[in-house]
Amino acid sequence: MLSALFRKHPAAPAQAPPTGITPVPDSDAPPVLQAPGPADPVAWVAGHRDTLRGLVAEHGALTVRGLGLRDPAGVEAVLGRLAARPATEREGFAARERHAEGVYSSSAWPQNQPMCMHHEMSYAVRCPGLLLFACLRPPTAGGATAVADSAAVLRSLPPELADRFEREGWILTRSYHDEIGTSPEQSFGTDDRAGVEAYCRAHAIDWSWQPDGSLRTRQHRGAVVRHPASGLRCWFNQIAFLNEWTMDPEVREFLVEEYGPDGLPFNTLYGNGDPVPPDVVEQINKTYEAHTVRRPWQAGDLMIVDNIRTAHSREAYEGPREVLVAMGDPVSPHAQGSEGTAT
Repeated sequence: MLSALFRKHPAAPAQAPPTGITPVPDSDAPPVLQAPGPADPVAWVAGHRDTLRGLVAEHGALTVRGLGLRDPAGVEAVLGRLAARPATEREGFAARERHAEGVYSSSAWPQNQPMCMHHEMSYAVRCPGLLLFACLRPPTAGGATAVADSAAVLRSLPPELADRFEREGWILTRSYHDEIGTSPEQSFGTDDRAGVEAYCRAHAIDWSWQPDGSLRTRQHRGAVVRHPASGLRCWFNQIAFLNEWTMDPEVREFLVEEYGPDGLPFNTLYGNGDPVPPDVVEQINKTYEAHTVRRPWQAGDLMIVDNIRTAHSREAYEGPREVLVAMGDPVSPHAQGSEGTAT
């Protein structure tokens, strides 16, 4: 089973490790480095910034084990050493606690349900290019932040599926309800109707206000993008994660009964507006699974992720779990289309 979940890199010429870094013996990708348990984790990261960023650029992700991060302030300081600037979350789907600029709690999500593979804010015009995941407290079981190489996923998808999405892109629809998900204020940074409309207009999102005062939005994005640094073609979207057929069947049935098929909190479509059928969602998720790498969290671990090159997920877990996410180096992977409009 494990051999199907881990992908190996070709052997590289042997090199002496950089001073202060001991590689963990593991030929699977992405690499794991064993830090020496530094008294000052922030200074250690600053001293090895070029090495760490270089490994992430090469492999798409990297885990530093034994770094000893213990609190949000330390995570904020490490973000400041690794990223040129922090990124602010907008258009989120689940509530988070904001600890500092660019530093958040994990998304509020039932711990007995996994979060499927996705790229942070891949539906947004501007999204973080770099993600840091810091484990302050590991769960007693499960809860891994798994990763998958998006370039490898693209190469492995059936050509007819990938080609259609590359030609047409994809559409995300959202319906904001008081009882579920985030509010417009949490998503757009304001509860003022004019302010929401201004945000949508500036970020190529179509919007409509419903008779009950609720908001529905619709946005068209590319499904395949080129990495801004390497030019590598990457499968970069949330077509499967935010599709109705990825939901637990009982949850989907309840939501359709409560809000109607057009009022689901979120759903995804082909770029021409056609529904994405269940078998396509299943194929995408199976392809992700074939390229998934899982490693259990240990207290103090830091995972550094290139958000364009590497998708991530969160597995179901037991017991308390505290993993912070820090977002930095915002990028614009999609060519912004026409301004959003009222519909």
